[in-house]
This record gives sequence, C-alpha cells and structure tokens, in this order.
Amino acid sequence: MVAVAILAAGRGTRMKSDLPKVLHQLGGRSLVEWVLESARDLQPLRKLVIVGYGGDQVQTSLVAKYPDAGLEFVEQKQQLGTGHAIQQVLPYLQDFTGDLLVLNGDVPLLRPHTLQQLMTIHKQQGNAATILTANLPNPTGYGRVFCDSKNLVKEIVEHRDCTEAQKQNHRINAGVYCFNWQALAKILPHLKADNDQQEYYLTDTVHDLDPVMAVDVEDFREIMGINNRRHLAAAHEVFQEWIKEEWMDAGVTLIDPDSITIDDTVQLEPDVIIEPQTHLRGKTLIRSGSRIGPGSLIENSEIGENVTVLYSVISDSTIASNTRIGPYTHLRGHANIAEGCRIGNFVELKNAEVGPKTNIAHLSYIGDATLGEKVNIGAGTITANYDGFKKHHTTIGDRTKTGSNSVIVAPVTLGNDVTVAAGSVITNDVPDDSLAIARERQIVKHNWRSNQPQD
Repeated sequence: MVAVAILAAGRGTRMKSDLPKVLHQLGGRSLVEWVLESARDLQPLRKLVIVGYGGDQVQTSLVAKYPDAGLEFVEQKQQLGTGHAIQQVLPYLQDFTGDLLVLNGDVPLLRPHTLQQLMTIHKQQGNAATILTANLPNPTGYGRVFCDSKNLVKEIVEHRDCTEAQKQNHRINAGVYCFNWQALAKILPHLKADNDQQEYYLTDTVHDLDPVMAVDVEDFREIMGINNRRHLAAAHEVFQEWIKEEWMDAGVTLIDPDSITIDDTVQLEPDVIIEPQTHLRGKTLIRSGSRIGPGSLIENSEIGENVTVLYSVISDSTIASNTRIGPYTHLRGHANIAEGCRIGNFVELKNAEVGPKTNIAHLSYIGDATLGEKVNIGAGTITANYDGFKKHHTTIGDRTKTGSNSVIVAPVTLGNDVTVAAGSVITNDVPDDSLAIARERQIVKHNWRSNQPQD
C-alpha cells in the first residue's frame, strides 16, 4: 500500500503573487496538479495534500479538478520545515502500514516512470527510506547527499549547513522520498530544529533509519523546483520540449516547433500538421489530416478530420471534417460547425449551430443562431441578437441566402429556400421559398451638386 503526501503549504513570496505558488499554471495544469498526475499510476491508497497559505483556495481548486479522487487536506498552520509538515499527517495515518511517498507541490516536472522506478527499488531492496537524487552541474542551493559505493545514504546536509568541502559534492537531494511509514512514524515526534533556520528537516530522519538508499533521476531537469517566475518560464521550456518530442514521435508534424506551444491536455491524431505560431490549449482534440495555422489559437475545442484553420482563434467550439476556417475567423461560445463548411475572412460566430456545406465567407457576425444545410451568408450579414436586455435566437433554414449587408434582427426565423435582398433589415419571420426585401426605395436627385451653394 502507498500513501502520497504533497507539500503545498508555502506562499512562494518570490513569485510576487497573492496566488498560492502551487496554483500557478504550467502547460494547462497548476503545479500541484502536475504533482498529483505524476503519482497517478502508483494508485495510492491515500492522497494527502498539506496546505497552509491560501489553503482554502488550494483545496477548492483541487476538489473542482479531482472531485472523486478522495483527496485529504492537512493544515500546516506554521511552516517550520519539511519534517514539521510530515508531522502533521501523523494523526491521519495512525493505522496505515504501507509506504509513504513525499512529494513537493512546486516540483511539477517529475515523470511517472521516475516515481515508479523509485518505488520499485524501495520495495525490492526493503529500504526503510529511498530518496530521489540528481547530479547537478550547479548544485548551489540544494542539500547534498553523501553515499557509499552501493548508493546507501550516509548523510544529507542542507546547502546552508554545508562546509566548503561538502559543497564540492554535486549529488543533491531532490526532496522526493519514499518511507516505510511505520519506521518513520516512530522518529517524526523526536525531530529537533538544530540548524540555522530553526526548522524541522525531514532529511534528519536519515540518521535513524536503516537502510536508506539514493536513486538518481535520469534527467535532472525533472526535479526543478519553482520559486520564481524565471523558474516557471524555464520549466515551461522543458515541458514544451518533452511534449513536442512525444507528439512528433507519434506522427504529428510540427513546423518550427520552437514557435508552437501545446498543453498537456491536448490530443492530436497522426498526420496532423501544426504550422508556426500556433498555440493549442485546454481540452482540445485535433483529428487526422487537419492542418492548423500558421498563427492560430485553439482552446477547449474539437477539430475533425481534414480541417484547415488559418490565422484564426477557436475556443469552446466543434468543427466537423472537411471544413475550412479563416483567415481571421473567431469561433467562440460553443460554435458548432458541421461537415464541409467554409467559414472565412473576418467572420465571428458565437453560440451558433451551422449545418453541412454552409458558407459564411467574409465580414459577418452570426451569434445565437441555428443555420441549416447549404446556407450562404453574404458579406456583411449580421444577426442582431441583443436588444439591450436579453439575447435572442435566429433560425435560418436550408439553402437560404442572405445578400450583402443584411441585418437579421432576432428573434426571427427564415424558412427554407429564402433569399434576403442585399441591404435588408429583417425583423419578421420569412416563410419558405420567399424573397425578402426590407429597405427604402432608392431616390435619385438629379443635379444635386449644382443646386448647392458654391464657395
């Protein structure tokens, strides 16, 4: 059995933010969400999140994202070190007999296979404790780990407490531990704060546990902690490198990967092509054969097969197969586009249902509307959906056409096979197979200029 404790109590003053550090975003998830995800494959029996600053905010955020995860929240009223934090879980794990995995809520890049390796070695060797370590090119600021030839830990010394000779050791403590809980629980109440910071260090338990083994992480970037905005940017760069490599290996073409960003929550099928300066966010799915970009943003949307999206923004919307979007199209607020449509230059759709093979080629706003099959929306057509108090719906039937510069004042229904004359303002329903003309008769006044006063 495995229990996971996540240290998430700190404010993170160097972030210069009122938001708790662990709730800052990286690649579509908060830092602490990444930590929870890294332990998911271990199927822990207990998941404890130790909170302090902004604890209610952290709890609300995590419960909203993981309502059925059985998260337990432990309050650390004073932040007196890692040992003090784990002391707070003693009442929660009184009857627990398995292993406790300790993770940091501000270390988001740990990969699941790294934790799986740590846990496997811990169990195979029957260790009282197993700690994750890394050999850093520049270990300044990290606690040093001193081992024998079998990787058994002899001592862990915090950076601030190291002698100059000890600082020459580049093996550092990553702050990730797996403990035999029953052995650790006997020691925790007796920790002392005999150090410059007067804090209770979890690393001090090494002196009273045996055996304790170190396991080196393959890529030291995994243990990168986030303490300021520069660290957050560096972690984002690493994350983007990894995720884009995974998608290219899975058959996705990324043209100029350095200019593209992809959230972890995005799903891409083989033979998708992502052009430069394109950004994929949230729960987005892009199916095979689609070409996205250049210069596009897709967020929380589903894109079907063989769709092209050029210089456009799409959020919270669905695009069916064989549809062309853009350039300079904005789809938002649950726009649902059926198969074989053309949504073109400078068109905005909001909360609109668009039927198959419908064209909205340019310079139009279609909001709160349902359009049928093979509709053609002329340039400059607008659905006037807001009366100053409420939004109203427009329905346009199959094969209906609107002329340029038409305004459809909702609520109104245009039937099937309707033609709206250019420049019309439609305020009443139009039956099937009709021509609607709603404009003033043209008046021409001859010799107008000659009748005007001359300068």
